[in-house]
Amino acid sequence: MDQKLVISQKFKTATFILMGIGFIAFVYAFVSHPERGWANLLINNYYFIALTVGATFYLALQNVTQSHWSSGFNRIPYAIANFFPVLFILMIPVMFGLHSLYHWSHADAVAHDAILQHKAPFLNVPFFIIRYLIYFAVWIGLTQLLRKFTFKEDLVGGLKYFEKTEFFSKVYIFSLAFTFSLASFDWIMSIDAHWFSTIFAVRNFVMGFYHAIVLVLLIAILMNKLGYFPYLNKYHLKDYSKYIFVLCIIWAYTWFSQYILIWYANLPEETVYYMPRTKGEFTPLFYTELIVNWLFPFLMLLLGKVTSNKNILMVIMIILLLGQYIDVYMQVTVGTLHHLNIGFIEIGGFLGYIGLFAYVFAWSLSRKPLISKNHPLIEESIKHHP
Repeated sequence: MDQKLVISQKFKTATFILMGIGFIAFVYAFVSHPERGWANLLINNYYFIALTVGATFYLALQNVTQSHWSSGFNRIPYAIANFFPVLFILMIPVMFGLHSLYHWSHADAVAHDAILQHKAPFLNVPFFIIRYLIYFAVWIGLTQLLRKFTFKEDLVGGLKYFEKTEFFSKVYIFSLAFTFSLASFDWIMSIDAHWFSTIFAVRNFVMGFYHAIVLVLLIAILMNKLGYFPYLNKYHLKDYSKYIFVLCIIWAYTWFSQYILIWYANLPEETVYYMPRTKGEFTPLFYTELIVNWLFPFLMLLLGKVTSNKNILMVIMIILLLGQYIDVYMQVTVGTLHHLNIGFIEIGGFLGYIGLFAYVFAWSLSRKPLISKNHPLIEESIKHHP
């Protein structure tokens, strides 16, 4: 019950190498192609913000529903939550690149554009920065409070901190409905300031939630192969697979709903978003995004044997995490760079963020025992069966 993660020197070295590659990629980008540098900084930040928001939402949902089957793995999303402070710091440079990313940040553009003038009370640089500070204050404050309660529960047992965790998980879920919706409007939808979608926030929230569970399962399997979480069994795998299967359908539903309503209405102010994505060099990625995030997992997870095979599930999870990158890349790059660019800057930058995330996650997970020994539902998770 008191087993802790031991971080090997090889793992640390690998993460430092990845971070080094990322650092070189961003230095090269800002020296030679600053526009690509700013765009990729936003892509990678938002990619991991969506995953961290999704993982902490998943955790809060498990707390509120008192799900016993997953309680043995809750330390994974608790450790992911510790990436919020790092993301807060990584988003600071984005505030210096607003002119490269957002058309509405140019005073001369606003002066000659009635639509931007109408949106100016919300889309202006000072208020944009204030909202950024509020979002992270809420996310960091509430997730650290949940971490505090679960670790207190380890020490004293009983239901006191279990009930506090459940209550503040409800508060956190409610807060995410506002903060992440507005954050997705600010950081992504306002790239195309003349366009809007009423389903945009839902689509991006589902994206983060969906791929966060993918990430949790991938980590659980990897750690099981290293000798941790020995109680991970085929029933846990099947339950996680069901979660992912359902969410891949919901993701496709929101993706298709946003697209079909705009295509069917055929209004120029709305189709302007999809024209460059479906009628140009981005077209292959547009359909790849749908195939990778929906059709591929949908068909694979229909096979019963796949959902209990750790090795196959790992491959599927890695492909799905790449699928989220395609999703975020398409949302950001089309409106900022207007051209398809995939090279050392994009790949190296992404690898650097992976290395940083892996190091921070492993460090956070290693600070406390891997199992919440006084969690009232922990035994049901360890002995999980139909």
